Amino acid sequence: MNKYAKLAMSHWKRTDPDRYATIADPQTFFRELGEQAETQIQELAAKLAGPDQPGEEYLQKVGRLNMARLQAEEAILTELVLISGPEEETPDPTTEWVTQTMREMAASDEDDATDD
Repeated sequence: MNKYAKLAMSHWKRTDPDRYATIADPQTFFRELGEQAETQIQELAAKLAGPDQPGEEYLQKVGRLNMARLQAEEAILTELVLISGPEEETPDPTTEWVTQTMREMAASDEDDATDD
């Protein structure tokens, strides 16, 4: 179980124990959720980081890649892992913007693939 799966399991137990109790096989569910989160974070981070910049120094590149990873984690964890409790259903506008941007990027990638 990766770190995202452990985070999700712990968070869901605390935030919405009734929802957690309905999961038939929590180990498998959270392992798969953690793997899905990891994959989506890696894909989004790569897109957010973009290509290497001309003249970019090592520490600038590390900073760019780290920032992209953190932004991707924030977006994906908010969407998949860090659920709201049963009484909290107000969406975060930042998360909505990132989610919409991710959908647009995916649609653009699909359009590019069909154009080839």
